[in-house]
Amino acid sequence: MSAHHQDQLSGHEYDGIREYDNPTPGWWQAVFAGSIVFSIVYAVFWHASVLGWTVEDTWADAQRAEFARIFGAVGQLGHDQNTILTQMHNPEFMVIAKATFRGNCAACHTADGGGDVGVNLCDDSYKNVEKIEDLYRVITDGANGGAMPAWKNRLSENERVILAAYVASLRGTTPARAKPPEGKPIPPWPPAPSPTKK
Repeated sequence: MSAHHQDQLSGHEYDGIREYDNPTPGWWQAVFAGSIVFSIVYAVFWHASVLGWTVEDTWADAQRAEFARIFGAVGQLGHDQNTILTQMHNPEFMVIAKATFRGNCAACHTADGGGDVGVNLCDDSYKNVEKIEDLYRVITDGANGGAMPAWKNRLSENERVILAAYVASLRGTTPARAKPPEGKPIPPWPPAPSPTKK
């Protein structure tokens, strides 16, 4: 700071005290102004979705890539009884299916499947299901005139298969708050097939 600035008084006095007029350095003002401009651009870019690229989009892209990696090892899953029963006992896929359920289904069925707007998935009574593979059909095509939405355009086939397996696994669990049974009781799920020996 030059002596010229140090010798300039601010021109006001308080209790006999006078102060020098020492302005903030130009580089500091430039950094401050730049941070304001950056914060506006950042907020518009990430939160206003002007360019169609948000944090949610980035997360969805990463999730799709991870699903492709995981499902790539198994290929396309069938949606038959044996596949669904087998996937019920696949811990890695059940973790994915649980996250999918909580992100898409819990709003109507609650996080533990006890039912709210949607039916209770933990008891033995079902409205649109008679056998385990019907779970996949209901998830894919929806039910009750759209009250249960169709997920075929929002979830991949593998995601729907493991989601059906996860929903099947909720049967017989005890939710925090269970909605009364709806529909009719159906027989228990068949036992899981024995693993094939290689």
